[in-house]
Amino acid sequence: MAKQKKKDVSAIKDEISKFVRTSFSPQFGKLKNKFTQNPIWQRLREIGSELWLDTGSIDEAGQLWTQEISALTTNNTLLNREVQKGQYDSLVAEANAILTGYTELSERQRMLEIAFILNAKHGLRLVEKFDAYVSVEEHTALANDVNLAVEYAHRYYAICPQRFIVKIPFTPAGLLATRRLSKEGVPVNHTLGFSARQNYVIARIGQPQYVNVFLGRLNSFIVDNKLGSGAYVGEKATLASQAAVKKLRQAGKTVSRQIGASFREGAQIRDLVGIDVMTMPPKVAGEFLSLNMAPGQLTDKTGMNYKIGLADNVDPVSIRLGTLWDIDDKLVACLDALEKENLDDFTPDDLIDFFQKHNCGDVLVRWSDSQIATSTKEGKIPRLENWRDALADKSIGLDSLMNLAGLCSFMTDQKAMDERVAGVLTSTVK
Repeated sequence: MAKQKKKDVSAIKDEISKFVRTSFSPQFGKLKNKFTQNPIWQRLREIGSELWLDTGSIDEAGQLWTQEISALTTNNTLLNREVQKGQYDSLVAEANAILTGYTELSERQRMLEIAFILNAKHGLRLVEKFDAYVSVEEHTALANDVNLAVEYAHRYYAICPQRFIVKIPFTPAGLLATRRLSKEGVPVNHTLGFSARQNYVIARIGQPQYVNVFLGRLNSFIVDNKLGSGAYVGEKATLASQAAVKKLRQAGKTVSRQIGASFREGAQIRDLVGIDVMTMPPKVAGEFLSLNMAPGQLTDKTGMNYKIGLADNVDPVSIRLGTLWDIDDKLVACLDALEKENLDDFTPDDLIDFFQKHNCGDVLVRWSDSQIATSTKEGKIPRLENWRDALADKSIGLDSLMNLAGLCSFMTDQKAMDERVAGVLTSTVK
């Protein structure tokens, strides 16, 4: 039997890039007239809200796509749904055949490369179908690794610089990676933000094109923990973040634009008209259209101060609800001081230490293994009873707690996708 020829690992990036782009036939700028127009979406665009669909499903997107919608955003959860359908089993096998030639590749590297191929290939399918800008997300294993996060972001962008935006999660390492990438011209959608103060930090330090508030999860935290109806909690946080980011932009201190994410019902679109970007799940977009509003009924809501649905017997201070929309002088001073440092030499631990030194350690938290394990077990929505003490002593904020939960839930979905891939490779799909 002939001995397998050993391939130099340094050549893997070029080979994978060529493989991913095989048969990719984009029509940049030529598909717009293929889709219809919608007066209600036109009105939203006129007021100032860019419209994205929050789905990785070509079928779902195709049912709603119009000329006014410009982008699709995928993540580990959404891609995992597509992978679990089995539609990419053959692609996994083809990718593995390429990687097999690289005998020095570790199993971890193999899994990272296959995940990269799946995300990039799926993103290209969306570009090809809709000529959409597409947010592609890195493997969650890179969330705490600055150098690898930067490396893979450059590789994603190189696959389709005309349409790819790279999603980087809000972690200390992600923040430093985003800063580097923004300086190097790679567009970043900095994800897993939950508050105005988090996005104030991200916009000043990272300078990404986009920041987020996962507003629906904030409302769900109130409901699931029986603290009230949860109405307008996420909306209030989103509008506060929009105002803070817009103020920074007008002052020339950032280029970032605000995304409202994690919409749960159509009425939330109506109530947030005017924010920079809305990324809407197809079901929510459909619900909004079913409200049958006339375009003239839509008005800018960015100046609204909604009353939140919190039960009368709940002390908002005890759950640190204010961390979702307040930006205090202490944090501003911390960022002012940080901008005088050589951030290019900072490690993630250095960044955490700096925030702690300036009494802002509840914004960038050094989580313990037990806290991470608890959050992973809980899922997307934390159980208040497990976090009351940490919230009470102000070692964490409600926003930082929600960020941890979001990252852990993405890691769970990433694990499920990795397991599906491993099953395909061993022909034992569960």
